[in-house]
Amino acid sequence: MNLRSPNKRKIFNDPVYGFISIPHDLIFDLIEHPYFQRLRRIRQLGLTHLIYPGALHTRFHHSIGAMHLTCQAIAVLKEKGHQISAEEELGVEIAILLHDVGHGPYSHTLEHSLVEKLHHEEISGIYMNLLNEEFKGQLRIGIQIFKNTYPKKYLHQLVSSQLDMDRLDYLKRDSFFTGVAEGNINADRIIKMLQLVDDELVIEAKGIYSVEKFIIARRLMYWQVYLHKTVLAAEHILMRILKRAKLLTEEGEVLFATSALSTFLKNNFDKTRFSEDSTAISAYSQLDDFDIMASIKEWTKHKDPILSYLSHCIVNRNLFRIEIQDKAFKHEKIQKIKELVKHQFQLNDKECEYFVISDSTSNSAYNLKGGQINILFKNGDIKDIVTASDLLNNSMLSQPVTKHFLCYPKNLMPNKD
Repeated sequence: MNLRSPNKRKIFNDPVYGFISIPHDLIFDLIEHPYFQRLRRIRQLGLTHLIYPGALHTRFHHSIGAMHLTCQAIAVLKEKGHQISAEEELGVEIAILLHDVGHGPYSHTLEHSLVEKLHHEEISGIYMNLLNEEFKGQLRIGIQIFKNTYPKKYLHQLVSSQLDMDRLDYLKRDSFFTGVAEGNINADRIIKMLQLVDDELVIEAKGIYSVEKFIIARRLMYWQVYLHKTVLAAEHILMRILKRAKLLTEEGEVLFATSALSTFLKNNFDKTRFSEDSTAISAYSQLDDFDIMASIKEWTKHKDPILSYLSHCIVNRNLFRIEIQDKAFKHEKIQKIKELVKHQFQLNDKECEYFVISDSTSNSAYNLKGGQINILFKNGDIKDIVTASDLLNNSMLSQPVTKHFLCYPKNLMPNKD
């Protein structure tokens, strides 16, 4: 007998996968909750739409998609004879659905600007605990799976590993919305090739080429989309806008800000204080991209020239010039640009740090120490993808690629003094 409420048998028409069904009444209730609905107002790729105009999808889309892939993965494992109870199935669906519920606005850009030294995964855990109280303990197994304390470790691997449903969805979805075809992976085949050996997820050997494509696609997407040089420039301008706004607030300036953002401008929250402060938790649960952008629009008219200029840069897409290279920039070059900026904008040394940004970023396609992607052969042998593949190699995978970049305003005029 099907006891599901007919009003909760909803479907989503997803542009990537087609129709997605809600598998359980509790999943419907969690999706309807304000904590989860906030994800509709947080773009998956932050400011990337300034470079790829189609990248307007949200963390709501991604979370629903990742849950959909998880449902498919569980179905495949059950078809192959593995015992997964209804409670475990619901638990892993809850864990993947809520894995990003603690994400702040603008992707990872402002992650440590709002709450110091607290990752969004930890904030997700805080909100999952609050939801568990509200739903009278029904999220208990889901939280255990999310935190990797549940006995069946492979369920956590579906949520968080080097070949999890989170990564499968965001690569396929981000590729779709940016139009970067190199990121399009065959998630269906990878899921169909899933198998379990000794409580560990493995991929049957027939799926090795799909895994190779997945790793290469991830590498290409990082440098072509996630760490695109113009995206880096925009993100660092945004970080400095918030830094300047916080400094001015601390100095007694009254800045326009929504109530949610104002809480974080007026207070410095670390991990301990945030988790114990109901005001901070409530404000964060309402904070989204609109809070940030509405405030930045107003700050374009602020009397502080630094805040105003940087805000104009984001609102009008007048982004900084960015140079990127394999080696660190020479100190002499950085100093020369700083002198030009200081002269043109009439800044002191400290203020100049808002306009001249020298930093680096790195990424590796596959972390050899981060939990292997294992391939299962017909004879029972299990090999790491690096050993099993004739396409991939250790040096390409294990060594992170580091890029150094230098950002500064365009059209600097030579100093004639």
